[in-house]
Amino acid sequence: MKLKELSLTKTITSLGILSFVFLTTFSAHAKPISIVAFGDSLMAGYQLAQEDAFPVKLAEAMTKKGYDITMTNASVSGDTTSGGLSRLDWSIPDGTDAVILELGANDALRGLPVNTTRENLNKMAERLQERGINFIIMGMLAPPNMGAEYETAFNTIYPDLADTFDAKLYPFFLDGVAGINELNISDGIHPNPEGIAVMVEKISSIFEAFLKEMASKP
Repeated sequence: MKLKELSLTKTITSLGILSFVFLTTFSAHAKPISIVAFGDSLMAGYQLAQEDAFPVKLAEAMTKKGYDITMTNASVSGDTTSGGLSRLDWSIPDGTDAVILELGANDALRGLPVNTTRENLNKMAERLQERGINFIIMGMLAPPNMGAEYETAFNTIYPDLADTFDAKLYPFFLDGVAGINELNISDGIHPNPEGIAVMVEKISSIFEAFLKEMASKP
């Protein structure tokens, strides 16, 4: 079927979360896949125009490949896994088909206990699974300045989470962008539009595989 229409609608929910909804219409009766991007400033698009944020650009890439999806960005800058856990239920509405789970970077930057981060992410995964919501995990790596012991313990969180819940994992959300000045804003931490483009290109294939797996489920 041919792509007939692509529309971008920007709304502000009653909870104050900026939501961007991409609706690609293949037929009058098609039901799009409802996806919520749930993360921190890396996902929210810190200091970027909202249309340049990662979820928006990923949605654009998937619609070009012919996928019929809506994408809502329910990410909050500065959020830790504790913050994410506390708002998970009301941030992700009933009827959501899939979640892009990206949290933990701020835990590592603040040196929060690894066991707490692990427990929070596991609880989020459990809740999503209980609700029948598919999720793909965006992994994070601890900054080297936290020390080898912390780094080793933290870096096992995401592979273990994926194994436990049989979930798709993208090992490092900032792969190809971290530490490259020209791909980040002036703080050297958050991707600029060029960095977002690199991330989307790298993640597209595994995200497409995630969508295909969802479609194949009974």
